[in-house]
Amino acid sequence: MTNEQPIYLDHAATTPLRHEALEAMLPFFSEVFGNPNSPYAFAQEARNAVDEARERVAGVLGSRTREVVFTSGGTESDNAAIKGVASALKPGGRHIITTAIEHHAVIHSCEELIEAGYEVTYLPVGSRGVVDPGAVEEAIREDTTLVSVMYANNEIGTVQDIAEIARRTHGKARAMGRDIVVHTDAVQAAGWLSLDVNELGVDMMSLSAHKFHGPKGVGILYIRRGTPFNPLIVGGGQERQRRSGTENVPGIVGAAVALELAESQREESCEAIIPLRDMLIEGALERVPGARLNGDRNQRLPNNANFSFDGVEGEAVLLGLDFAGICASTQSACSSASIEPSHVLVALGLDADLAVGSLRLTLGSDTMEEEIRTTLDVLPGVISRLRGMPSLSSTT
Repeated sequence: MTNEQPIYLDHAATTPLRHEALEAMLPFFSEVFGNPNSPYAFAQEARNAVDEARERVAGVLGSRTREVVFTSGGTESDNAAIKGVASALKPGGRHIITTAIEHHAVIHSCEELIEAGYEVTYLPVGSRGVVDPGAVEEAIREDTTLVSVMYANNEIGTVQDIAEIARRTHGKARAMGRDIVVHTDAVQAAGWLSLDVNELGVDMMSLSAHKFHGPKGVGILYIRRGTPFNPLIVGGGQERQRRSGTENVPGIVGAAVALELAESQREESCEAIIPLRDMLIEGALERVPGARLNGDRNQRLPNNANFSFDGVEGEAVLLGLDFAGICASTQSACSSASIEPSHVLVALGLDADLAVGSLRLTLGSDTMEEEIRTTLDVLPGVISRLRGMPSLSSTT
C-alpha cells in the first residue's frame, strides 16, 4: 500500500463510527452498566437510555415508539421479518413475493421457508436492476402473505419505488379481503433516502447501525402496529415480546444518535456526494475501455458506483487497488468470500465473465474530490495490467 491513509471507498460494507455516537455510548460500558430490565433505580438509567433511543429512532421513521424493535443487525432484522410474518400468517397462505437481487439474508430465509413448504416468487429486475411495481401486483395470489423488496440494493445501488409497490400491494390485498405484509430491507438507504415509513407505506423495515456511522452489532426492525408477527428469538420477552435477549444498551444509544445525525445531514450529504459519484462513473467509463456501469444510471443511491470490466477478475482488481491504498469491494461484504458470480449481476443478465469482473465503489459523506481523482488515475492502469496477465482462476 502506497498511501499512509487509505482511500476508503467501501462505505456500503461498513462506515466509521461517528464521534458523537461514541461519546454517547461510553458511559454505558462501565458507569451506567445496569441491566435495563432490572427493577432498581440504578438499572432504570439504562432503561431510560433505551427508551430515549427508541424515541429518537421513531422520530426519524415517523413511527410510534412501540413499533421500533432493536436487534443485532440487518441480517437478524431481515430473518425476523421474513420468518416472523410467514409463521404468523401461515394458516392464511404460504406464498411470498421477493426479487432476484435481495440481500442473502432475505434470499436464504426464503430458501429455508421453501424447504418448509412455502412457495416463493422471485421477480426479475431486467438489465437496469429495477423491479416493476406492476409485476409485484400481478404476482399476488390468493395465498400471498408477504412481499419483501429491498429499498436500495447493496451491490449495484439501484433504488426501488417502494411507495408504489406498497400502494399496489395493499390495494390489491384490500380488494381480496386479505392481509399482505410489505417488508423492505432499507439497510443501504439510511443517510441517503427518506426512511419515513408512512410515506413509504411499508409494514416492516430493516436497518443496520454500522451502515450509517453507528456501532456494529445493532439493528433496527420497524413493525407497524397490528402486523402479524411471531418472534424469531424467544426467551425473556424483551422488546415487548418481539425480540428476547438483554438489550445492547451502548449500541442502541449509539445507533439512535447516528441515525438522527444521518437523517439531519441527509440532504447536505447527497448534494456533496452526487457530483463525486458522477465524476467517478463518467471518469471510469471514459478512461477504462470496455467498462460497464451496472444498474440504472439515475435510479441509484447517491454514493454507489458498480462497474464490470471484461477480461479481468474482480478479486485481482481489488488487490491492485489495495496495493495503491484504495479500499473497494466486488460485492456485498457479507458474502465477499464467495467465488461464485454475484447473484445480483447474474439477475441483470451479465454473463459469468462480466459478473466476476465487477467492482463496487461506495462513497461516504467524508469522501473528497482528490480521492476520486486519485482513484481514476490508478484504476485504468490496474485494469490494463491485469488484461495482459493470466486470470487467477486459470492458475488454480
